[in-house]
Amino acid sequence: MGQKDIVEKNLEDYNDVFSDIVNGFVFCGKRTVKSRDLRSLKVRSQYKADKGSLHEEERDNAKYWSVGKVKIAILGLENQTNPDKDMPFRVIGYDGAAYRSQLLDENSKGRCPVLSIVLYFGESRWSGPRSIKEMVEIPEGLEEYVNDYKLHIFEIAYLTEEQVKLFRSDFRIVADYFVQKRKNKTYIPSKKTIKHVDAMLKFMSVMTGDERFLEAQKVKTTGGEPNMCEILDQVENRGIQKGIKLMQGENDVLRAERDAALAEIAEALTEKAAALTEKDAALTEKDAALTELVQKEADLARAMELLKKHHIAFA
Repeated sequence: MGQKDIVEKNLEDYNDVFSDIVNGFVFCGKRTVKSRDLRSLKVRSQYKADKGSLHEEERDNAKYWSVGKVKIAILGLENQTNPDKDMPFRVIGYDGAAYRSQLLDENSKGRCPVLSIVLYFGESRWSGPRSIKEMVEIPEGLEEYVNDYKLHIFEIAYLTEEQVKLFRSDFRIVADYFVQKRKNKTYIPSKKTIKHVDAMLKFMSVMTGDERFLEAQKVKTTGGEPNMCEILDQVENRGIQKGIKLMQGENDVLRAERDAALAEIAEALTEKAAALTEKDAALTEKDAALTELVQKEADLARAMELLKKHHIAFA
């Protein structure tokens, strides 16, 4: 079972969200299905793989809808982010398994219909088949004898504003997000309060890939039910604070690097100054020796001059 399926179940498994989705799409917003009248149901379909091994698939979400002791229907939700060329086969398998479960239930009193809807969250239109007959080639003469099975697909990103307003649960925020992103490529957060905050944020982070929702899961909201605007504002503020800390850290690193560079320069200058001082001392010593030599030569010249003056010659 994929990660997206799991988070979708966490959100849609809440009866208020599930009933709201069914009421919005099936009953045009009328509060026909009550959350208190829903009971979770696990529906699995079995099939044989290429090597004959038995495999089992569990549908995304299914619930019994009953009023009192009277069963009304089995309702199923399937979620898709991309068109699936095998979707009609999958749904008929799930629905068939739901009918079979009633057949095998000895304690069941009365049979009820099975209704499945597919919620498609892609940005483009659904391009996959919508019925069994679109998937198979029917030989001539058999058309009227082959039963069809049609999907009820709802393209969330292409809902109208009026359709979005039909929803009253957290699903309205979900629908509003996908509609806005499809139309404007941007999202202005809704001020509608969120009831199931954690499930909503997990759903949005996985389904949209928007890291703000992932970051929002780490943000502690204040008391009460927050709205998406407040949550994303807190995420932004958290990001600003992290940015400030990061800049402070970078400044500390820069200061340390600057101080190290200055210390290195100072050490080099000190060594150079010492070398110059040593060189100056050597030059001074050399100058002194040269001065002494010049003085000696001058003294010798004067002595020779005196000897010559007094006619004193060396042997």
